[in-house]
Amino acid sequence: MANNNNNNNNSKNNNKMSYEEAGRKGGEATSKNHDKEFYQEIGEKGGKNSSSGGSNRSNNNNSNNNN
Repeated sequence: MANNNNNNNNSKNNNKMSYEEAGRKGGEATSKNHDKEFYQEIGEKGGKNSSSGGSNRSNNNNSNNNN
């Protein structure tokens, strides 16, 4: 059903693609071009970056709220 709604919205918006549809199509294309190892590598990189950066961001946000 969601696809029918996207198709209807696209015709109303001069055939512009929704963000949801663009993301889905990009993800499908990426999955065709890359294997399991690719996703494992980017997952590890994202985990490393978010584990160290996430705590700093929340501390900065808390200090900003106290001012």
